[in-house]
Amino acid sequence: MTSTFPTISISTERLVLRPLDQDDVTALAAMMNDEQVAAWTDVPQPFTEERARTWITEYAPAERAAGRGLDLAVTEFLTQRLVGLVQLTRTNWHVRATELSYIIAPWARGEGYASEAALATAQWLFTDQKFERIELRTAAGNTASQQVAQKIGCISEGVLRNACIAHVRAEDGTWTDVRTDFIVWSLLPEDLDGTGGELAGAGGFTPFPDWN
Repeated sequence: MTSTFPTISISTERLVLRPLDQDDVTALAAMMNDEQVAAWTDVPQPFTEERARTWITEYAPAERAAGRGLDLAVTEFLTQRLVGLVQLTRTNWHVRATELSYIIAPWARGEGYASEAALATAQWLFTDQKFERIELRTAAGNTASQQVAQKIGCISEGVLRNACIAHVRAEDGTWTDVRTDFIVWSLLPEDLDGTGGELAGAGGFTPFPDWN
C-alpha cells in the first residue's frame, strides 16, 4: 500500500498553507513567470495559465496520490493572497524522508514568508507525520534560498558538484542553461530546538477537504 500525505491546512501567525485550487491559477502563473523563479528552477517558460491549471488539477493531485510528494499554496492569513508555494518531493516513506523546496512571489519577498512557511511545514512533518529527515538543495548562487535554509536550522552537508542547471536570460530574451553546484542541507527533528519555533507556533494543523 502506497503511503500518501493527507490533505492538510497548516496555520501560522501570518500564513495559511493549503492545497492549491483553481482560484490560484492567475497568481500561480504570474509567480512562476518571475525572472528569479525562471533562473533557479526548471519551471517551463513562459508559464501560462493553462500550465498553472494543469499543475493544480492534474500534477499536484497525482503527486500526492502516488506518495511522491505534496504541493501547498502559501497564502496570507488576512488577505488570502497567494504569496508562494511549498513543495515536498522525492519522498521516501520507508526512511521517512522528503525533499522540501519553496518559491515566493516577487512582491512578497523580504517578509520572512519563506522561512515561516518552511518551518511550519517541517514542524508538521516531524510532529504529525513522524518524519526523520528533510533535505533541501540550493543552487550555489542562490543566496536567498541558502539564507532560508540556515534560518530554519538546516545543516549544510556538502556539495553536489555540477549537479544543478540554472538559467540565464540572453539578450534576445531566451534562456540559456548554465551548470552549477547544488548545496545539500538537512533538517532533523532535533535541529528545530532553539531555531525560533515561534515562527510557526501560533497556528496548527487541520484537515482540509480532499481535492479531486
